Amino acid sequence: MINKQEIISNYKVSENDTGSPEVQVAILTSRINALVEHLKIHKKDNHSRRGLLKMVAKRRKLLFYIKNRSHEKYNDLISKLGLRK
Repeated sequence: MINKQEIISNYKVSENDTGSPEVQVAILTSRINALVEHLKIHKKDNHSRRGLLKMVAKRRKLLFYIKNRSHEKYNDLISKLGLRK
């Protein structure tokens, strides 16, 4: 898992940006990837699986919001994060 400050500095929109949708999606993606690795080892950890599903749903909503605001930013963010759309 990458340091949160590094993620914010890579995806921020303005100088003092810490909570824009782009940053939130990047942080969620990092947390999701870490949790996926955890669940590969601990297959029966259903409590963490529920948290993973909630994070995926939140990321999906944020991506939908970004897509509706600016399709170019959406495509750029998807390609930077390596998501499949």
